[in-house]
Amino acid sequence: MEKALKRWFPIFVAPTLAAFCVGFIWPFLHGLYLSFCQFTTVDNARFVGVENYMKALADTSFIDSFWFTVAFVIVATLIINVTAFAIALALTKELKGTNIFRTVFFMPNLIGGIVLGYIWQTLFNAILMKMGEPLLALNTQAGYWGLIILLCWQQIGYMMIIYVAGLQNVPPDLMEAASIDGASSWQTLWKVKLPMVMPSITICLFLTITNAFKLFDQNLSLTAGDPAHTTEMMALNIYYTFYARAGAAWKGIGQAKAVVFFILVVIIGLTQLKATRSKEVQQ
Repeated sequence: MEKALKRWFPIFVAPTLAAFCVGFIWPFLHGLYLSFCQFTTVDNARFVGVENYMKALADTSFIDSFWFTVAFVIVATLIINVTAFAIALALTKELKGTNIFRTVFFMPNLIGGIVLGYIWQTLFNAILMKMGEPLLALNTQAGYWGLIILLCWQQIGYMMIIYVAGLQNVPPDLMEAASIDGASSWQTLWKVKLPMVMPSITICLFLTITNAFKLFDQNLSLTAGDPAHTTEMMALNIYYTFYARAGAAWKGIGQAKAVVFFILVVIIGLTQLKATRSKEVQQ
């Protein structure tokens, strides 16, 4: 059986591998090359070296969008994971209707980003109008918190499901031993449950951080970067650089920004994975 699997393995892997190379590897490598070029289409690219990267890093709007994105990611990650874990704790207790609650909390994750952004834009603008405050297009602070509320509403239910799975895998023997030793609920949470669900925490932190950094659809539909690009995240800044600015130079700069963005997300994601995996407990 094992010999047969080894013999036919390349045949079954080849279609998926070919699709992955055509749909991801080749476009990525070609995009990396274009980040060193000036172009309007991929057929007329002219190599200019690191000039695009120098202009991208000198673009104040790109730097501002980076710091705005960092501030957004930190707050959103904390709120999403703390809230999702708290809900998961509640829904792993012996309560009636927990399956219904899990379904209800998960449902917002099924709504598309663009649609979600326009729905929340209508809600926020209606609330701001009732309060006599400037609407989202003229209100940086409301736009910032609006993006956080939107992402939290969409992502908390998804992370909750992962935390529920982790909590359900905590060995009952450990819980019983903690109870016999007289550990309080708080001590059981910190000394038993949290260390045992670190794999779930690792996954949820990674997904939350990367999803928050890559946020585009919701940013475009909720605030579109208004007012005056002050609520513009990195992905939206790259989009505007590439598509909203005329001239061959801006295409290359936009491509260079995309490569820098990719490197940042990879570094931050891998750093977080290494930091949290080192705290995981082997069962």
